[in-house]
Amino acid sequence: MADLIYYSGTMDSGKSTLALQVDHNHRARGRRGRVFTSRDRAGEGIVSSRLGLSVAAIEVDPDFDFWGYVVHELTHAERIDYIVADEAQFYTTHQIDTLAKIADELDIDVFCFGILTDFRTCLFEGSARLVELADRMLTLQVETLCWCGERATHNARTENGEMVTEGEVIVVGDIEDPDRAAPQVGYEVLCRRHHRRRMTAAVAQASALSPDVLPFAD
Repeated sequence: MADLIYYSGTMDSGKSTLALQVDHNHRARGRRGRVFTSRDRAGEGIVSSRLGLSVAAIEVDPDFDFWGYVVHELTHAERIDYIVADEAQFYTTHQIDTLAKIADELDIDVFCFGILTDFRTCLFEGSARLVELADRMLTLQVETLCWCGERATHNARTENGEMVTEGEVIVVGDIEDPDRAAPQVGYEVLCRRHHRRRMTAAVAQASALSPDVLPFAD
């Protein structure tokens, strides 16, 4: 029987690298699959890793119909033995339900990869449903580190170097106020302690350089 498997981790933990490796391993054994992604950093229709590897993929937007796509392929003499679904945290609940249905009713293995929680420490919609439905959920073994050297467990969003905990889950830029320059939006992984304190690497460095925190300051 086919499985629905979810590989999760923080940013920089090698999720997309593993997705590419899983696809390669199955193809090397003569299996035929499809690779999907959503909002990859490299652009639409690409799965890319920070190691410089990439493959073409099918872009998943909120209206994408997995069942319709797979059934169409199968009824047109195409073969699908497995599905690799990267950036699965961005998928809708319905899309995750459909991937489970594909595994159960069409006997196609589904391998999902994604981030568990957003910058607010809340579960992404797709990740929440995968936690509920997956046959297996595996945490990636490549540990990411906070700037302090401790294990990173949380994803943080920064604007102009300052951590933010409110706003849209997906940010493409500040277009609401034409008189305000668009903030420099970035992401960083932190341990729970420094996420709670909103202490990013930039904030920590600025604090260390501040005379207010030096014991010998006047």
